[in-house]
Amino acid sequence: MVTLSVGLGVGLVVLGVLGMIVSGIKSLMNGKQDFKRIGMMFVPFAVFGITYGVFGEVPKAGVFTALFMLGAMVLTITLTGLRGTFKF
Repeated sequence: MVTLSVGLGVGLVVLGVLGMIVSGIKSLMNGKQDFKRIGMMFVPFAVFGITYGVFGEVPKAGVFTALFMLGAMVLTITLTGLRGTFKF
């Protein structure tokens, strides 16, 4: 039962990712999005690939990727707040 539940959960995640990819391609073809915004979606995958190459283990690479993305989020929020405060 657990294996079936995990399999269905992974299947739903895969379907969601495929839906986002198709939607992104459709928006790009209609001119609603630009390449920079869509390219930003590949940053976590690139970070995961690099960390997997360094560590050689999926769990360590996943944890490091999550920590890296959280750190990048805090940094960008801080920089955006400073830019708004000091009108850069």
